[in-house]
Amino acid sequence: MENEKIYQMDFSKVYYLLVNKAERKGRTRQEVDEVIRWLTGYSQPELEGMLERPVPYEVFFRDAPEPNENRRLIKGVVCGVRVEDVKEPLMQEIRYLDKLVDELARGKTMDKILRK
Repeated sequence: MENEKIYQMDFSKVYYLLVNKAERKGRTRQEVDEVIRWLTGYSQPELEGMLERPVPYEVFFRDAPEPNENRRLIKGVVCGVRVEDVKEPLMQEIRYLDKLVDELARGKTMDKILRK
């Protein structure tokens, strides 16, 4: 049931939390946007449109136009959970994004974050 609460959160609220986390560590909103676009396949105008209206987090991921194939290369622990071991597909997508923003905030280069 706790997952359902997360899935129904408004994407824009989560987005601004992610941006704030990155900015506190000297990174930019543009870098967060780049990470999100890489992960989901949304264009910048599509992403900005999602911020202008209420979109449940679940819908944001479910409707992602082109989830990046290389997202499976994302490994590690975020919030005490190994992202590669998450069984529920939607929660794994959420954890992937959390992990990418965490890497951004920790100072990793964009090439490493985007698995280039």
